[in-house]
Amino acid sequence: MAKKQYNIPVKGGDRLPLTVDTLASSGDGIARHEGYTIFIPGGLTGDRVMAHIVKTTPRFAVARVVERIESSPHRTEPVCPVFDDCGGCKFQNLKYEQQMAFKTGVVTDALQHIGKLELPFAVTPMPADPVYHYRNKGSFAVQKPGNRLKIGFFKQGTHEVVDSEVCDILVEPINAVKEWLRGLLEKHNVSIYDERSHKGLVRGMMIRHSPVTHETLIGLITNKGRFEDGFLADLADATAQKQFGISGIVQNLNHEKTNIILGPRSRVLAGQDFLTDRLGDLQFHLSLNSFFQINPYQAVSLYNLIREWVISGPVVDAYCGNGGISLWLAQSGTKVTGIDECIPAVEDARKSAKLNGLNGCRFLQGTFEQHLAKPKTLMPVKTLVLDPPRKGCSSGVIAGIAKLNPERIVYVSCNPSTLARDLALLKESYTLKDVRMIDLFPQTQHVESVVLLERN
Repeated sequence: MAKKQYNIPVKGGDRLPLTVDTLASSGDGIARHEGYTIFIPGGLTGDRVMAHIVKTTPRFAVARVVERIESSPHRTEPVCPVFDDCGGCKFQNLKYEQQMAFKTGVVTDALQHIGKLELPFAVTPMPADPVYHYRNKGSFAVQKPGNRLKIGFFKQGTHEVVDSEVCDILVEPINAVKEWLRGLLEKHNVSIYDERSHKGLVRGMMIRHSPVTHETLIGLITNKGRFEDGFLADLADATAQKQFGISGIVQNLNHEKTNIILGPRSRVLAGQDFLTDRLGDLQFHLSLNSFFQINPYQAVSLYNLIREWVISGPVVDAYCGNGGISLWLAQSGTKVTGIDECIPAVEDARKSAKLNGLNGCRFLQGTFEQHLAKPKTLMPVKTLVLDPPRKGCSSGVIAGIAKLNPERIVYVSCNPSTLARDLALLKESYTLKDVRMIDLFPQTQHVESVVLLERN
């Protein structure tokens, strides 16, 4: 059988003018030349650019912008001075109303084209407020090429750190703490990890901050080894502890050759290994590796919507993490069973339940599939809440839902593609009643959605 012939009208190194027609789900611009698709990172719908082809494949090419000939009417000036290099945000150059339209469109397209679902209603957008300074956690990479200490996020598609003093989507105290730590690392000439040689101590840092309690938890992520006494003394300085509201400083040990941020073991360097955060009337016990919504302002909107959709009766909260949704529902008197395979997350959830005096929820450690093997221990279930990771629900979970037979399913998703796949598998038994695109991550291409299903 003869191989299919592809028309590739460009080659690497070519320069040509292109008009961006639309945006891919990744947020990259898409242009077409003689019917051939060309992805243009940084391009926005309506941009007219001079493009340099950097990669070709039989089906598409990738180009970089050499010159912007004409700007999109949707374009705005990014506030970040390193926006063009940093991979942390993708949409600071896109007006916010267009960010919302793009994300709502991504959810709609996924449900219709991947899930083959009929939508008798439009996807409802839930915009964020504020759209800057909302993230309550920052995870920073640390490098030291030559004599320059760089702390920030990776340049898109690389392992090169883009150094920045301020990140505008973080709550401001995180930036201040990061720069304080930079000063201490430089003052004491602390060795910095080199991923090529696998030598050096500090690999990164993670900083949590509560805008409500004003507590800060610091994690210094390191290779094998210990910090010198002088550095530790400055870390524990009482003036700094008070200034930044530091509840604790933890050294997290990660000596594997891996891209995973946190290692399996930690030790306390100062204070305690957790902070107390608050959402509404609830307090949360958060350790360094706790899963907690990074946008607390939108988290309240999300949790209130879920509470509105849950019907009277017992709830199972699969993939419960540190129990945010479970506790939010339990404070209204709902009986909730939360399930998560992460032991520290379940421990945090139990501590938070005790902290809030909520006896109507229980937390079980293990995968949802493991607990579905004994469905009677979870029944009866009126509402099932699903909030899986990006890969969505496993086939075992989809099959196991029939055993629980809940009247309603509330599905929270951070990946429209796997959401659409899973909804297609459930459509014989459940009807789609509502879809919301809730913007938890303004200025980025990340899309969060929540859907309501009712049993047929």
